[in-house]
Amino acid sequence: MTKKKRENLGVALEIDGLEKKLSQCRRDLEVVNSRLCGVELSSEARRSLEKEKSSLMNKASNYEKELKLLRQENRKNMLLSVAIFLLLTVIYAYWAL
Repeated sequence: MTKKKRENLGVALEIDGLEKKLSQCRRDLEVVNSRLCGVELSSEARRSLEKEKSSLMNKASNYEKELKLLRQENRKNMLLSVAIFLLLTVIYAYWAL
């Protein structure tokens, strides 16, 4: 997702959305795995399911990487907020004396 779009959406909301997508992707992957293991399939059907499985695994991997980056960004934002709060507290305390 582009940086500009990320700024408009908000990191926390984007994390929630990606977690939902990752969860759905994992459920879909479980369904594909159960189809592969459960029933005898033609070679074409098996190949198609293997391709779908590979695609889902790549999507899940990409979602996990993006989530990791977003969580790091969220931590940075939180630390910046705490630093600003502490700075304002020190300024207020100094001014009040």
